[in-house]
Amino acid sequence: MEIALDMAVLLMVLAGSIFWIAMLIDCARNEPDSGSDKVVWILIILFTHILGVLIYNFARRRPRRFAAYHAQLQRWRMANPVAK
Repeated sequence: MEIALDMAVLLMVLAGSIFWIAMLIDCARNEPDSGSDKVVWILIILFTHILGVLIYNFARRRPRRFAAYHAQLQRWRMANPVAK
């Protein structure tokens, strides 16, 4: 039982670390260079770890991905009008 708990904790730490690195890379690649937003978000992610990653994910990444999805959907609708 103790080994299973150790493995579960190890997997959670590993998953959190992978998520942290992925969000750091996402921020470095996709945040606009205007102003100091990119630097501030990178510092927030670096110094607050999982809490910063969660804030970044919900405050910046999700809205950006949501907007990109709707733009792609709009382009598809324009290219494929519904025949009446």
